[in-house]
Formats: sequence, C-alpha cells, structure tokens
Amino acid sequence: MITRRDAGLGLLASASLLSGTLSAAAAPAQPIDLPKPALRGTPLADALRARRSTREFADRPLPLPVLSGLLWSAFGINRPQSGDRTAPSWRHAIEAEIYLAMKDGVWRYEPAGHRLLPHLGEDIRAETGVQDFVGPAPLNLVYVADGARMGNTPAEDKRLYAFTDAGFIGQNVYLFCASEGLATVFRGSVDRDRLGRTLRLGADHFVTFAQTVGFPKG
Repeated sequence: MITRRDAGLGLLASASLLSGTLSAAAAPAQPIDLPKPALRGTPLADALRARRSTREFADRPLPLPVLSGLLWSAFGINRPQSGDRTAPSWRHAIEAEIYLAMKDGVWRYEPAGHRLLPHLGEDIRAETGVQDFVGPAPLNLVYVADGARMGNTPAEDKRLYAFTDAGFIGQNVYLFCASEGLATVFRGSVDRDRLGRTLRLGADHFVTFAQTVGFPKG
C-alpha cells in the first residue's frame, strides 16, 4: 500500500527530475534514471590541453544531464553486448563502484541501468577528504572496490590493482570535465577506514580514492 508519505516523496522526486537537478527531499525515495548521455565529440587533444586540477568550486549542483555524461564517461557501459566499460579493469574483475556524495545524500551509480541508487540520506561531503573545499563542493565521487570480485588474490595485490583501476576512472572524469568546462581534482588525502564506515561498506569493500567535481568558482 502506498502511504501519503510515499506519494509525497514520489511527487518530490518527479519534480526534481523535471527541474534537471537532484532535490534534497528526494534523496532516499527511489532510484533516479539518468538521461541518455549526450556525447559531443570534443577532440581528445583539446581535452588534454584543458585538463587540470582545481580546488575551488561554485556551490551550484550539477544538472542530471551533466551527471549522466560524467558517470558514463567515468565507468559506464560502452559496449552493451558485452557490458564492457569505458575504463579498463584488472582481469575484467570490474570491482570498482562509484558513490556520489552530494548535499542531498549519497547515491551509488549503477552502470547497467545507467541510474543512481539511493544509499544514504545524509550529507557526508565533508567526510570524503581532509581539505576544506570538499564540504561545500557540490559533488564528491568516492571510488570503492569490491574485493570479493577479485577472487583469491592476496589482499595487498587487490589494493594495488583496485587503486590502479580507480586511477583510470579518475582520468576519464578529468577528460570529461575538461571537455565540458567543469572543475575537478582527484584526491588521495582520504581517511579511508573512517569513510568506509560512514558509507557502511561491506567487509570486502574498501575506499580507494575520491574526486571532487563542480562548476568553476567565479
């Protein structure tokens, strides 16, 4: 039975989608289907020339179409028949997962459905790094590895390969941001154990890196 509260949350989520951004009230209600990514074909050389790290961000949120292109570029499915991704993965383990820490809470990107799954209804942006800018930034991507997908590989090797795979994803984000005029910085200064507890990750999951994304400030 749909309660009055559920109906209200559904209406809020619909309004959020129509506005093109995520609403704080809609965070834990239901998954968000992302629009089809609009790939504009920016020349690679231009994106490489524009690629840089930035630590100052405007506080306005990223519209859903921008999130769509960002996440697809990061680790989306570019070969639907096989389910292969835009970034390589050690032994095709595809152990990497992307969590999005935003003002309205935490979401997890689901590449198969190209959608956002609600994970936490809390604003944990300030806990995704030690720098002052991460708290007010509109989006902090948290890269998480599911070690169970890497089989019986020694724990040290799992971390090595998972950290490398996260670097590939981070570079994809850099190039997308450069092509779209967005600001970003890939971050290793993360209290990984604490953040893993905050995200309520499973025993086999561990945080690798984080990456802040937003519109340039000023």
